[in-house]
Amino acid sequence: MTTAVVTIALAFVGYAATYFNGLRLAQRQERLARLNRQLSDFYGPLFALTEANSRIFDAFMERNARPDGRSPFAHERPPSEEELAEWRLWVRTVFLPNIRAMRDLVIRHADLLSESEMPPILLQLCAHVSGYDITAARWDQGSYGEHLSIVAFPSEEIATYARRGFAELKQEQSRLLGRRRFGGTDTGRAASSQAQDR
Repeated sequence: MTTAVVTIALAFVGYAATYFNGLRLAQRQERLARLNRQLSDFYGPLFALTEANSRIFDAFMERNARPDGRSPFAHERPPSEEELAEWRLWVRTVFLPNIRAMRDLVIRHADLLSESEMPPILLQLCAHVSGYDITAARWDQGSYGEHLSIVAFPSEEIATYARRGFAELKQEQSRLLGRRRFGGTDTGRAASSQAQDR
């Protein structure tokens, strides 16, 4: 009788251990799947877009800054017609498509945010894009009285948000995969290095 009770108890303990281990593994897999989606569908593209936008803006400034290094829009002397035409060209072909792509990521993939509420910086990004949409629509009508969005672009803040979110998720992904580092890839090390440098 005692042997039967011990056997039944051991079987139950084995079953419970198997069940809870399976549950833990399933939860881990679900977390990893969400992390992968966050990286591939939101934080990765946002990080790439913010970095590209920052670098192309630096290239624009190298070519078009005033002799003192300042933007024509942050100068005592107003921008010339040539400077304004060059700005419109860059906005239409590079900056506006980039920031629209950022806004579209926020709208389409808000479910992948790490936060429980929409961060104010992302709302400011969306408002900035809407402000530029109306400015670009006026340009289409031949009205060139305005050249900037009515809401400032949160350049540094959005870049920091994307960089930090990408690096933190890569670190957690690596932990869930059982690695101490970013999986030994150059991409992972580069993201980690950039996150620490800035």
